[in-house]
Amino acid sequence: MLIDPTMREVLRHFYPKYLDSHTPTERQAKTVHHILNCKTGAYGMNVSKCGKCGHIQYHNNSCRDRACPMCQALSNEMWVDAQNENVLDIDYYHLVFTCPGELNPLIYCNQKELYSLFFHAVAETILELSEDPVHMGATPGFISIMHTWGSNPLLIFFKKIFNPFPLAKLP
Repeated sequence: MLIDPTMREVLRHFYPKYLDSHTPTERQAKTVHHILNCKTGAYGMNVSKCGKCGHIQYHNNSCRDRACPMCQALSNEMWVDAQNENVLDIDYYHLVFTCPGELNPLIYCNQKELYSLFFHAVAETILELSEDPVHMGATPGFISIMHTWGSNPLLIFFKKIFNPFPLAKLP
C-alpha cells in the first residue's frame, strides 16, 4: 500500500495494469513517459562544483512537461505571480461552464474541434449576456481557462471564467 504517494509512484504501480484495458492517446502516453522519467537522469544531468571546498553535486534534469507535477510547480507559481501583476484592484467573478457528462466520449474523440467550439460558445454567451443592458450593458474583459481533469482522475470538461464585472446589475 502506498502512503502519501507521488504521481510517479502511482503511475509505476497502476499504469501497467491500466494499459491492459485502455489505450491512451499519444499525448497521454508521452506525458506518462515524461513523469516516470523526470529527474531520474533519463534527460541528462548537470554537475555543480563548489569553488571553495570542491564538493560536487549532481542534478538530474526535469522533463519540463506541462503536466508533470515534479517540475512544473515552480514555473506555474511564477506564471501566477506574473499574471497577478496585471490584475486590477477590483472584484472578480468566477464563472464555470460545464459540458454534460454524456458528451465526454464525443469530446474525447474530437478534442481539437470540440474544445474550440466550447471556447467560442462560452465567449459568445458571456459577451451576449454582458452587452444586454438588463445585465451589465458593457463589454467585459475575461480570462478563459480550460480544465479537462478534476482533482480525481475522472474525465470532465469545463471552462473557468474570471470576469472583473458582474453579469447582473447590483442595486
